[in-house]
Amino acid sequence: MVPLGWAWGVIGLIFATAISLYANALIARLHEFGGTRHIRYRDLAGFIYGRKAYSLTWTLQYVNLFMINVGYIILAGSALKAAYVLFRNDDGMKLPHFIAIAGLVCAMFAICIPHLSALGIWLGFSTVLSLVYIVIAFLLSVKDGVKSPPRDYSIPGTSTSKIFTTIGASANLVFAYNTGMLPEIQATIRQPVVKNMMKSLYFQFTVGVLPLYMVTFAGYWAYGSSTPTYLMGGVNGPVWAKAMANIAAFLQSVIALHIFASPMYEYLDTKHGIKGSALAFKNLSFRILVRGGYLTINTFVSALLPFLGDFMSLTGAISTFPLTFILANHMYLMAHKNKLTSIQKLWHWINICFFAIMSAAATIAALRLIALDSKTYHAFADL
Repeated sequence: MVPLGWAWGVIGLIFATAISLYANALIARLHEFGGTRHIRYRDLAGFIYGRKAYSLTWTLQYVNLFMINVGYIILAGSALKAAYVLFRNDDGMKLPHFIAIAGLVCAMFAICIPHLSALGIWLGFSTVLSLVYIVIAFLLSVKDGVKSPPRDYSIPGTSTSKIFTTIGASANLVFAYNTGMLPEIQATIRQPVVKNMMKSLYFQFTVGVLPLYMVTFAGYWAYGSSTPTYLMGGVNGPVWAKAMANIAAFLQSVIALHIFASPMYEYLDTKHGIKGSALAFKNLSFRILVRGGYLTINTFVSALLPFLGDFMSLTGAISTFPLTFILANHMYLMAHKNKLTSIQKLWHWINICFFAIMSAAATIAALRLIALDSKTYHAFADL
C-alpha cells in the first residue's frame, strides 16, 4: 500500500485477486489434461511441451520457492527481533542473529517432519497462529489509528522512484497470492479433483482474502506512508499482546516455510532414493545434512540482504509472473487450441504479452530497489 497509496493500492489488491484466481483456475482445469493427473506443475509443463519445458518450469519453481523460503526466514527473524525489543532495549542482538536463530529452528522442524503429508495437525496450528497475528495486528492498528493525528498517505519519493516502486509493488501484489505449486498443494484432493480444486480456489480468493485485506487496510489506515514492512514492528499496545502476535508470526513462518520447501525436499529424497522409515539412520542423516545445508544457504542469503519487500518484488517478477500467468495462459492455449475461438485465443495471447512486459519491468524495478537498499544498508544490516 505504501508505494501505491489508497486508490491504486485498493484497486491493485482487488485486481491481483481476480487475475490470480483466473490464472490458478486455468492450471486447475489442466490438472487432468490428457487423461492423466499431473500432481507436479513441472509434470504438466513437460506433458504439454516436452522435457526442456519440464526443466525450465522446475528451475522457475526452484527460484520461486527459494525466494519464498528466504522471505519466510526474514519474516521469522523480524518477528523474533520485534519480540526481543519488547523486553530488552539494547543492541545486544541484531536482526542477523535472529535470522540465524530462525534458520536453525526451520532446519530442526524440517528434519523432524519427513514429508508434506506428515504436517497434519501442524496445518491446524498454522491457521490458528495466523489468526492470532491477524486479529492482534488489526485491533492494535485500529487502536493506534483512532488516537493518531492525521496521517500522510502520499506516495514517498521522487517522480522517477515512484514509477519504479509502483512497478515493484505490482510484483509484490501477485507474489502475495501465488506460489507456482498449485498441483503439488492439491495432489491429494478427493475426487472429483478439478471440481474440488475449483471450490478451494473460489473459497480462498473470496473468504480467504478477507483477513489479508483487513490487516493490510487497517495497517495502512493507521500509519500511512510510515507503515513498517513488518507491521508488528511499529504498533503500540500491551506488551503481552505484541509478544503473542510476534511469537505467532515466528512459529507460523516456520510451519509455512516447510510447505514451500517440501517440493525441493521431495525432489532430493526421490533423486537419492530415500525410502522407508523416517527414523532410519540413513534417512535421518540425509535430512540433517541435505535439508540442513539447503536451509543454511537460505538463512545466509536472508541475513546478508534482509530487504523483505525487495525480495518479494524480485520473486514476483522473475518467477511468479512467468509461472502463474505467462505459462498458465500459454499451456491452456496449447492444450485447447483446437477448441478455442479466435477471440479466446487472442485473449490468452494478450495476457501472455502483458504479463511478459510486466515481468521484465518488475525485474528491473526490483533489482533497482535492491541496489539502492544495498547502498543505504550494509551487508547483514540490522533493519
